[in-house]
Amino acid sequence: MSEPLITPDLVLLDADLGSTKTEVINNLAALVAKTGRAEEAGLAADALAREEKAVTGLGGGIAIPHCRSAAVNTNTLAFARLAPKVDFGAADGPADVCFMIAASEGSDDAHLTLLAMLARSLMRAEFLEGLRSAKTPEEIVALVNQATAPEEPAAAPAAAAEPVATAGTKKLIVAVTSCPTGIAHTFMAADGLEQAGKAAGIELVVEPQGSGKIDWLAPELIGRADAAIFAADVPVRERERFAGLPVIEASVKRAINEPGKLVAEALVAADDPSARKVAGSAAGAAAAGAAGGSQLSVGKRVQQALMTGVSYMIPFVAAGGLLIALGFLFGGYDIALAPKDCAALTWVDAETCGSASSMASLVLSTNSLTNMPAGFVLYLGAMLFTIGGAAFGFLIPALSGYIAYALAGRPGIAPGFVGGAISVSIGAGFLGGLVTGLLAGVIALWLSNFKVKRWLAGLMPVVIIPLIATLIVGGAMYLLLGTPLANLTKAMQDGLAGMSGGSAVVLGIVLGLMMCFDLGGPVNKAAYLFATAGLSAATVANFNVMAAVMAAGMVPPLAMALATVVRKKLFTEVERENGTAAWLLGASFISEGAIPFAAADPLRVIPSMMLGGAVTGALSMALGVGLRAPHGGIFVLFAFQPLPAAIFGFLISLAAGVAVAAAAVVAAKTIWPKKEVLAVA
Repeated sequence: MSEPLITPDLVLLDADLGSTKTEVINNLAALVAKTGRAEEAGLAADALAREEKAVTGLGGGIAIPHCRSAAVNTNTLAFARLAPKVDFGAADGPADVCFMIAASEGSDDAHLTLLAMLARSLMRAEFLEGLRSAKTPEEIVALVNQATAPEEPAAAPAAAAEPVATAGTKKLIVAVTSCPTGIAHTFMAADGLEQAGKAAGIELVVEPQGSGKIDWLAPELIGRADAAIFAADVPVRERERFAGLPVIEASVKRAINEPGKLVAEALVAADDPSARKVAGSAAGAAAAGAAGGSQLSVGKRVQQALMTGVSYMIPFVAAGGLLIALGFLFGGYDIALAPKDCAALTWVDAETCGSASSMASLVLSTNSLTNMPAGFVLYLGAMLFTIGGAAFGFLIPALSGYIAYALAGRPGIAPGFVGGAISVSIGAGFLGGLVTGLLAGVIALWLSNFKVKRWLAGLMPVVIIPLIATLIVGGAMYLLLGTPLANLTKAMQDGLAGMSGGSAVVLGIVLGLMMCFDLGGPVNKAAYLFATAGLSAATVANFNVMAAVMAAGMVPPLAMALATVVRKKLFTEVERENGTAAWLLGASFISEGAIPFAAADPLRVIPSMMLGGAVTGALSMALGVGLRAPHGGIFVLFAFQPLPAAIFGFLISLAAGVAVAAAAVVAAKTIWPKKEVLAVA
């Protein structure tokens, strides 16, 4: 017989477990270890490591730290009612109700399933009130066992089928909930909607699209539904299943805070012939889902499409750029150039030498693992450079293809990729990729809305739409758009190459401001796209831009990490813990490491970071620092040029910007403090 998840000796009531979440987690790990269910140090370490990935404070005074750990031998649930309350990172303040879920490493997604059941129960006022008013550990155990027990009667197939008989008299609404992490809020929203449906006297069935196994709604259930609710912060998966249903779309937070209003809006939409409906075709539905699953303006749709293209492009940039940089490390920068003094190379004949376009192609054509007269290191460098170049060649096609995909779904991919490839071939560069991606997406989406005979409908998304859209986009590039875009791209490259002195510094300031404005958002990505797309031109000016962008992007997390060390009292315990992680994030060029600070205090943090980024960008350009790698932070110092001067210039620029940004944010928080910060101090 399996051990119960929770027992009275795993419950603490009105206990002082410390003033920080670290202390609480350590004490709860010790409590679990005392029962013989886990090894204390290992459980604590794994729970704290999980805490660094995302906060486990859920709001409403609730926290659920959790992890899957090799230190756990029995799936366990521990509970503490905290006195005093402790901050677990929730936006509305500290928690007094704290569960710890300790799942064994071989338990699949047991801890996620348990967390989902708990999250649902925590939406019920009577359950939460019972936890806060219980007098004994036994009462807590009884409440939790009831909440986490499988609801077999409600989930039985026969019971689920019963409402069919009353379908004509009782409204049916189907709903989908999902959040970025796919855990607690997804299921809290689901339970909130279900409770609101019961209160409204209707049938409401929810599909929580969480991190674990998804219990998909039955097609026949969707088929007889009157309306749908999408409470989702990420695109709804397989959205096309709901095609034709009136739909109300909102954030997952709204489903938690005001589920009754969402249900009321869905009931109104069900009776309104002009209500917005889920796109009526698979292609249109996929496009709507990719666009974020909400009622968006044209400008917002375009912005999201551009960001989708950039996000799918970045893996090609990172893989290709870093492989090229490693090729330079092993083979030298001449690996990309046509070989000089070819006659002096004793390991190659004159005919082969004369036909080689680069040293890399020459080495690869005359070397192998069994015969490498040029040497293994040079062979390795040539191979890495060539692989990286192949990956980098997909940069513009991927950008264009996935912009089109974001607008039109799968039918947009082919015309988008082809348009991007044409842009590369005629010299239109990333500007051409942006234009062809948008053009392909709009055309494919327009074609997908045509009403056709049933026998033809199956061919539309896989043959007809890609064929026609590709023909139109390709023809437009060759006949109309290609030459102007190529000329504009060349003018931009020439202008960039001609920048020096004051103009280069001004460009560095602008790029630094953009990199620090929204920390990974659209403005940041625009500056990064400008830099990475220029790498393919392989000019000194483009390398300088890449160095300025990367150095400025490293400033925010490093500056906030420094500030939390210099003036600890200005920051909460959670912020100081985030500051510890920000050192590594900043060193790795992950600007998003500063987002928790900016989200909590944008008016003080963001301007301070922009000031530091501008300083770094200006200094980097003024010192002529160049960089051939698109990512990596301090881990690609070998890719800076000219060596070794560029390394010193990069470090000086970065240190100056970090110091300025940290000083600015400390000054802002000191001169203009927030009330809650004063309380901490």
